[in-house]
Formats: sequence, C-alpha cells, structure tokens
Amino acid sequence: MNIFSGLEEIVETNYPLAQRTWYGLGGPADYFLGPKTVEQLKEAAQRCNENNIPIYAMGFGSNLLINDAGLRAAVIKLEGEQFTQIQFDGEQLTAWAGAELSKLVLTCVQKGLSGIEALTGIPGSIGGAVKMNAGGRFGDIGAAVEAVTLMDATGNAFEKSKPELMFDYRRTNIAAKFILNAKLKLAAADPEQIVRTVKEIWIYKKNSQSLNTKNSGCIFKNPRGVSAGALIDRTGLKGLQIGGATVSEKHANFIIAEKGCKSRDVMRLINAIKQRVKENFGIELELEIEIWN
Repeated sequence: MNIFSGLEEIVETNYPLAQRTWYGLGGPADYFLGPKTVEQLKEAAQRCNENNIPIYAMGFGSNLLINDAGLRAAVIKLEGEQFTQIQFDGEQLTAWAGAELSKLVLTCVQKGLSGIEALTGIPGSIGGAVKMNAGGRFGDIGAAVEAVTLMDATGNAFEKSKPELMFDYRRTNIAAKFILNAKLKLAAADPEQIVRTVKEIWIYKKNSQSLNTKNSGCIFKNPRGVSAGALIDRTGLKGLQIGGATVSEKHANFIIAEKGCKSRDVMRLINAIKQRVKENFGIELELEIEIWN
C-alpha cells in the first residue's frame, strides 16, 4: 500500500530540494509534501509517524543548507492558501506560517502599524522567522509575538503563549514540529515615521550585506558582546575560498555559493572559519543557519 494513499495530489517523490533554498544547493528528498489544509498536514504527519519517516518542516529555505546526498525523509512545506493567510484585527494580527515575512512588514507599514519594521530586508516565512526569532541589530520578531498555534509530529494541535512562550537570541523554546500561525501585537504609529525607519534599515543592509549573491544570510550567531563578522574579518578570512564557497568580501559572516559550489564546500569553509576563530580568539562560533543532513 502507498504510504501516502489519498494524499497523492500533495506528494512528490525524489524531489530536488536545491530549487527550494536560497543557496540552490543540496540533494533530493524521498518525499516532498505541500499540504493545503491543516487537516491534510495532520494526516501527512500521522502517516510519516506511523511509517517511521523523519519529518523536516521547510520555510522559504533562506537560512538553510542541505546535504549534497539529500534526505531520506519527508520535507513538508506549508505553502497552501490556508497557510499563507494574514488576518488583521485592529492592532493585532494572525499570520500563518507560510506567509512571507517581507510582505507582512510592508503591509503593516501601509496600515500604519509599528512593531516589526526592524525585520525589513529579512527573507523567509513567518513560521521560520518565529522558530528562530529572526531579527538583527534593529530588533527581532519575538518582541511582537503574543502566542503561537503549533502542531506536533503526531498531528496534535495546541497553543502556546507568553510567558510560557520564550524568545532569546536566534532561538525560542518551541519544540513542536510545526508552527501553524502566530499572533502578533503591534501599535498604531505615524506611517511616515515607519517608512523612514524602513528606508534607513534597508539602506544599511544594502550597504553592508552581500544581497545580490547566492547566500544564506549570516552563517554564525554573534557571540555575546561581539560581532561574528568582525571576528572572521580580523582573522583575515574575507575572500577565502574552498571549492565553490567563498567568504564574502563585503560581510565576513556571509558565505557565497559561486558557480559549481556544493554543500560540502560550504561545510568545509564553515569548519575552517570556526577553527581559525577558535585558534585566534578562543571563541567557539555557533551556527545561525540550519543544516539538514
């Protein structure tokens, strides 16, 4: 019997994952599922659980490196219409996991709602952004999130809210396999001031980051009180190349995938950077990107 019998319309096999990541790297997944409803997601999760198939939940692939050999697993991406909804209720909104973060920021700017403009220029889905508490020097999404609706790997849905829901630097205490949606609390503000803030953040990012290259954003988290990019720069690693992977000349915490690059090239470069920074500063850099093996 087909493991996903009855769900054929949302399942693809031997699916090339590289086309779903910003790096454009990585091998195929045994199964790729795009459920259109919460019910289909629940059914898919239960089928995987019953058949001992590992599950990976994929966002926009903007912060992700996938093994060249691919995954003997099911990759589930919440991109159906139900999962891309955004519902406003005054100064509160509910954003579903598959909604695009950058579009949400712009919509809030247009509505004169302040609270997430600090996320300007950060790519990704709402689900991915909440899971890793996406942000930067201007703030993070966790400050605005009041509650999340989650689903575990067996298909059980439940809600978690503050103070039980905790956000820290690039991490949360969310252990559930899927984030279905997030409730955000914003505040009415002067639209012109919000636009000015968004422009300032965008100009800063354009001037300091390698935006028009194949990259995955910052590779490493900033150690407490210091910039990972500055540490890498001070070791003289800007421009270092291994295979098709290069440390950006513009922002040392970015690794660019050049033509012919493989995931293993990026991994070798990551390890070389970690080793050099450890030797020079005694600091163990921690990954910010997610790696699927």
